[in-house]
Amino acid sequence: MSDATQAQKGAKAKGEKAAKAAAAPSKPRAPKPADYTPRMKQRYQNEIRAKLKDEFKYTNEMQIPRLEKIVINMGVGEATQDSKKLTSAIEALAAIAGQKPVATKARKSIAAFKLREGMSVGAKVTLRKDQMYEFLDRLVTIALPRVKDFRGLNGKSFDGRGNYAMGIKEHIVFPEINYDQIDQIWGMDIVVCTTARTDAEAKALLKEFDFPFRN
Repeated sequence: MSDATQAQKGAKAKGEKAAKAAAAPSKPRAPKPADYTPRMKQRYQNEIRAKLKDEFKYTNEMQIPRLEKIVINMGVGEATQDSKKLTSAIEALAAIAGQKPVATKARKSIAAFKLREGMSVGAKVTLRKDQMYEFLDRLVTIALPRVKDFRGLNGKSFDGRGNYAMGIKEHIVFPEINYDQIDQIWGMDIVVCTTARTDAEAKALLKEFDFPFRN
């Protein structure tokens, strides 16, 4: 067998191996120890609660604001034409959130967009407890600093009831996403729900979690 033939076979074998690796499902996350507590949750319990209590002069521990849940929504308008787009988006959101999303349905039919009531048009996931704190940690320490031309979050995007909403144009800023294996870039909306009674209290809470507000 000539050297050229051997080289061709070797290249083909490497290509097949790489293709299998790319097609293989991602490895499940390693199970956490029984006594595991997310870093951000520890920080809230050990530092943030005391700071907020001093700042706002709370007389009752139950008055201190806390995170309640984080809702991530990913719209997939192309799903009306290609159901594979929705599957891809759901897989990406599951990798980012660490939890299985649910498909969101259209509430009404729009003929111009070929949209029928009940048709799947996106994906949504609601995070609570430890998974919420873990996502928050990745969001502020890894994802946001990787946003192109990032100049900080809008500090006025509160709803008047202590909840904060933000948008991310490219889901590839999250470390769980392999840029070489994606077929499309998705945007997402993230809503951080707190128990704060006012926007000022909610903003103070998120600042302690290192939310990089620009105003």
